[in-house]
Amino acid sequence: MTENEYTTQIEGVLIKSLCTFPDDRGFFREILRHSDDVFSEGSFAQWSHSKMTKDVVKAWHFHHLQTDWWYLALGVIEAVLYDNRAESKTYKNKLQLRLSGENCPEEQNSSLVRIPPGVLHGLKVISDSAHLIYVTSRVYDPEDEGRIPFNDPDIPHDWGDNVITVPRDHTHHIPPYERALVRT
Repeated sequence: MTENEYTTQIEGVLIKSLCTFPDDRGFFREILRHSDDVFSEGSFAQWSHSKMTKDVVKAWHFHHLQTDWWYLALGVIEAVLYDNRAESKTYKNKLQLRLSGENCPEEQNSSLVRIPPGVLHGLKVISDSAHLIYVTSRVYDPEDEGRIPFNDPDIPHDWGDNVITVPRDHTHHIPPYERALVRT
């Protein structure tokens, strides 16, 4: 593990703090190298881009097989992770991050976040718009995209009022596959 990476209070979640090098033209930021510890699977299957507007909430998603790597390229979001894996040492722990794609002040974080199978994840857009770039270890499989309603009372998080969701964010789906268990 390098000095820019650390384990969070959720087992298997890794965060790589990114270095930004600004100049008069803008800035340069390296996101990921195949040799980074945060990219321990060593390969990916899909690279995606999601553009969202202010107050959009996308939650709760999880996978039984897929690992996600999130990078916010533009905007500010509140990213929330919740450990829903009963065998995990950090079962029911919650992690809140304020991610920024800008050359960010200290209260915001320009990072790459690794989200392993079984960890619930969601976000709320704080800025006028946000661009999330994410890499996945598997090609999109709608059966592996688990969902729990964004406002499920069993998950200790309140996204606030006047949020924008879609019908999928109100559904419940458990993937039919055996979930990849926590590796210790």
